[in-house]
Amino acid sequence: MMITSCLLSSLLLATVPQFAGAWSGQPKPSSPLRNTALSKDVATRRSFLAGLATASTLATVATSFPSPASADDEELIDCYFGCGCFWHVQHEFVEAERKILGRSDDQITSRAGYAGGKAGALDGKVCYHNAGNVADYGKLGHAEVVSMRIPSSKFYDFAVEYCKLFDKDGFRPDQFGDRGTEYRNLVGIPGGKSSALAELLVKASVDTGDKLDFAVGKGDDRDVPKVSFIMDTSEYPSFVGEQYHQFHDGFAFGENYPNSYNSLASAFAKKGEDFGKCPNGSLGIGLGGL
Repeated sequence: MMITSCLLSSLLLATVPQFAGAWSGQPKPSSPLRNTALSKDVATRRSFLAGLATASTLATVATSFPSPASADDEELIDCYFGCGCFWHVQHEFVEAERKILGRSDDQITSRAGYAGGKAGALDGKVCYHNAGNVADYGKLGHAEVVSMRIPSSKFYDFAVEYCKLFDKDGFRPDQFGDRGTEYRNLVGIPGGKSSALAELLVKASVDTGDKLDFAVGKGDDRDVPKVSFIMDTSEYPSFVGEQYHQFHDGFAFGENYPNSYNSLASAFAKKGEDFGKCPNGSLGIGLGGL
């Protein structure tokens, strides 16, 4: 188990399958994946758009969802986004729910959790690293994600927020600290690559600087810089994380959020939300990951 910045913060505070995508296309010339064994499995943003959607198709996709005026009445979708340590990512999507959807604190749906592993849950559990070695999410092939329930008409806006998490070179904020399959980039949507939402995800990437490549997630995928795996939520659902990981301060030094944010975890728990029955952290204390 790699001691990374996110894991190290938890300790202080509180075999890899073949990379297998199914989209045609090659990374652009500047891609570090060019001329490697992985290149055939990765679709560039533009080749994916060219192969699966013309400009007119994208226009139809973008306008086929209900208008913002009817967003409150439309069916909600469950999706998730992964981009390194989930603490910072959850905060950014909580802010997105407030900004894009106008949700109040008690309406926030963003939850830190785990997804992307072939094994699913073990005895109904997926847990953070713990003293009892019970259903360890890393050993089950999962990565850290933030799940949410949002109107399909707003998915593009949330995809934009996701793409903004990466820097100008396509690296996630903790790229050189949190490394390994537990921190890989992934997005879970209903229907996976076959969904119209996948086209909107790629369009969001292009519209925010064209920084990412995408691959079809097959479960237990590798951690590849600048690549995000698209997962089908029906096959790879998310599993909610422990209460002590919810609405946590960020992993970076000084990235402390207001108490009003941190206290949301206990507020939801008091209302009866179930955050699972996993052991209490790496040392069995159950505080900040310990």
